Amino acid sequence: MITGSAGFIAGYLVEELLNNGHKVVGIDNFSKYGFVEKSYDSNPNYKFVKGDVKDAALMKELVADCDQIVAIAAMIGGITYFHEYAYDLLAENERIAASTFDAAIWAYRERHLQKISVLSSSMVFESTDKFPTQEGEQLKSPPPLSTYGFQKLACEYFAKGAYEQYGLPYTIIRPFNCVGIGERRSKDEKEIMSGNIKLAMSHVVPDLVQKVLKGQSPLHILGDGSQIRHYTYGGDLAKGIRMCIENDKALNDDFNLSTPVSTCVLDLAEMIWKKINTGRAFEYVCDKPFEYDVQKRVPSVDKAKNILGFEATTSLSDTLDEVIPWISEQIKLGNI
Repeated sequence: MITGSAGFIAGYLVEELLNNGHKVVGIDNFSKYGFVEKSYDSNPNYKFVKGDVKDAALMKELVADCDQIVAIAAMIGGITYFHEYAYDLLAENERIAASTFDAAIWAYRERHLQKISVLSSSMVFESTDKFPTQEGEQLKSPPPLSTYGFQKLACEYFAKGAYEQYGLPYTIIRPFNCVGIGERRSKDEKEIMSGNIKLAMSHVVPDLVQKVLKGQSPLHILGDGSQIRHYTYGGDLAKGIRMCIENDKALNDDFNLSTPVSTCVLDLAEMIWKKINTGRAFEYVCDKPFEYDVQKRVPSVDKAKNILGFEATTSLSDTLDEVIPWISEQIKLGNI
């Protein structure tokens, strides 16, 4: 069972699971994007139910015959989202987490559920100064400053608490900067101006691609461009999540899933510019950054490699070659 199955990362994950012999039950209320048609909607091994994860009775009904839950459903967005919905991100995501874990605990005790896998976030490391950041550092560094990061850390404690009290096995999964196709304009994301371009996502890759495709020059970037991220292809992340689901060595443990390659925002921007503006000199200006624009996220990926055998192998350049044409088409359709 996958909660939030109509979302961005879940889109890659459902396809990955179906292609590897799993049967999948999905639940989503379409609150973020509205209805989105998926290529696997008619797959006989996929059952989708439109519903709210906070509906405890529905959750128990859907999970009754499942052996695993992957908890992905959440309010989530870009940097502007963290500011605009600072309270709702905390309150709503806590309700979603509690309902999911209530259903999982019931199914573990009364049915045949084996484990819950929780999609956390690199934002639990928001306040760390240890790089590369190893699993466990979230317990040593100061707590996250954003309500989103704090709530994601709380989800990890939900997993630990359910295990300590009820014996519910878990795996905590932390994706880093997922990049791919399928990420659209949220129905309730606040629009902002970036130079002469109006944006409603505040996710760095689609925003930069959109601005370059629309001819912005010089290109506006947030901050001085020195922010470091690990842009990881959604297909690689889906494979890593599947490995966390399937591998018994992942039980009651946590894993960073990420490319090992660091990229600063300025280098990312120039790479996108050169792929779209062939032959034109790269020009940019710096805008004032947002408060929660973390300057450095560099994960340790050794644990996932050594225990699960997982490596993210798709380069950022290859990822952009898939993403740029998709975003171009979405601009024409008015979806971004």
